[in-house]
Amino acid sequence: DVQLQASGGGLVQTGGSLRLSCAASGFTFDDYGIGWFRQAPGKEREGISCISVGDGSTYYADSVQGRFTISSDSAKNTVYLQMNSLKPEDTAVYYCAVEVIATTGSCIYYSNMDYWGKGTQVTVSS
Repeated sequence: DVQLQASGGGLVQTGGSLRLSCAASGFTFDDYGIGWFRQAPGKEREGISCISVGDGSTYYADSVQGRFTISSDSAKNTVYLQMNSLKPEDTAVYYCAVEVIATTGSCIYYSNMDYWGKGTQVTVSS
């Protein structure tokens, strides 16, 4: 079974940093994409970053561009999201998800994702 486990959330002050991890298991897709999404109370789920593991292409939403960095470690089947310069508006539950066959930039759209992990809470205090 495909499993995704997100971790690394927590409480941090404005301007601080966190690194989220998404450990993936149960699949051997070749051209998959892993995306990070977040959902704040009362808001729609937002795609913030993704990586096409096949060619290493990365994508970012404007809201996190320049502050967040996505990376992958194929040996560990893990994708990371380094979040710097955090703001109170970054507060949300963060999810990772996998798109089995990713095309250019497709893995940042939640409707394209095939499997989801449970979320991890990120809270940024002002």
